This record gives sequence, C-alpha cells and structure tokens, in this order.
Amino acid sequence: MGRKAGTQMIFQRYEIKYLLTRRQREKIMAAMEPYMILDQYGHSVIRNIYYDTDSYRLIRASLEKPVYKEKLRVRSYQLAGPEDEVFVELKKKYDSVVYKRRFGAAQKQALEYLAGRERILAKTQITEEIDYFLQFYETLAPKVFLSYEREAYYTKEPSEFRVTFDENILWRETDLSLAKGAYGEAILGPGQSLMEIKTPGNIPLWMVRVLSEEKIRRTTFSKYGNAYQMMMAREYDKKTMGGEYIYA
Repeated sequence: MGRKAGTQMIFQRYEIKYLLTRRQREKIMAAMEPYMILDQYGHSVIRNIYYDTDSYRLIRASLEKPVYKEKLRVRSYQLAGPEDEVFVELKKKYDSVVYKRRFGAAQKQALEYLAGRERILAKTQITEEIDYFLQFYETLAPKVFLSYEREAYYTKEPSEFRVTFDENILWRETDLSLAKGAYGEAILGPGQSLMEIKTPGNIPLWMVRVLSEEKIRRTTFSKYGNAYQMMMAREYDKKTMGGEYIYA
C-alpha cells in the first residue's frame, strides 16, 4: 500500500537536454564510468499523466518558448493501483532554471484531489501552490499519458549533479491510467535516447570534454510538447483527408 499525502520535495536546478545516437550514448557512458554510478532504482519505467485546459493552454504557451512556463502532471514509478503512491508535480521554468514542487499521495486520493473532489489534509506551501494553480486554470483535466524507460546516474562524490537517459518515449491520448501498461506512439527514432543533465550549477570538466569531442549540442526538447504536436498533426491530416488518418 502506498503512503498517504506527506512526501514532499522541492527541486531547483538546471535541466540541460541532449538528443543522442546510440554511439554518442556509448561514448558518454564510457566517460561517466569513473565518476558516476546507477542510482538505487536502476532501469525504471516512468509513467505520467499530463493535465491541461480544454484548449491546451499550458502546452501551447510552453511551445512559444516564453521566459516563464509551467505544467502539471501526476507521476508514478511503477504500475500504480488505487493505494500505491504517486506524485503530484507542479513544474515551472523561469530564465532557464527549473523549479519543481511535488508531494506524494495514494493514487486514488491524488486523482480525486486533482479533479476537485477531495482536499489534501496536510496543508503546506506546496499544496497551496498547487491549489492556486488548479483554481487559476479552471478546466484542467488529464490530456496525455506519457511513459519512458529511464536510467539515472549520480556522482560517486557528494554532489547534486545527475545524468538521466530516457528511451522508448511513448504517448497516447486515450486510456489515461497509471495502472495500465506503457504503450503508445513513439516520439524518438530507432537508437535515439534523450540525455538530461540535472545540476544546480556547473557541469564537470570531464562531461564538458566528451560533449565537445563528440560534437554533442544541447537541444530544446519537451516530451509533452512533442506529443501535442504529433496529436495536432494527426488531427490536421484527419481533417484534410476527409476523416481518414494518415500514417507515415
């Protein structure tokens, strides 16, 4: 049985993204080996349900690349039943710095809370921020399920520097349940992975060196943003072809 509301976390850091080929990932993994180790969860499948308004206001604003943007999701690190713990996460980005507020709750309670049918008993600054967010965006509802396989690494020496690799990024706009399997439409191409460097400050010299040697450049990449654009492209194709979907 998952824990009830009370697990709370605050993150403030830079999240720098790189889209890698299989060969580039192998080079980076080799460079990491003396400095970093796999975290306690090893290889995991992360499941998310993203919330948005009726008009997809949040993701449409985000894709315009403003100085400030925000999103709301519920996340699990396993197939989640009603009493299993999930995380309600409010993620904001301002001037390249990511701020994440989240709390843990049983899935049933979290979903009821986000639907406005239940209050979270432990009132904190985090829940008050999310309360305000829910009130401000009045029509928030589940819009997209998004999953990916992740390997996360942290440094052997005490540091908040972390590196994650995401692959098999899948999305769907139906069957929006954290209790269902990870399936849907792929965002990445064969052999690709998304690397994220998560750091409160500088990138270690050894990582800078391998990125430079392999000519790996940072990119802007939003999993939910890509899913939304694919969804809109499908709707456009459907309309222009008289109701029939087009598959490449």
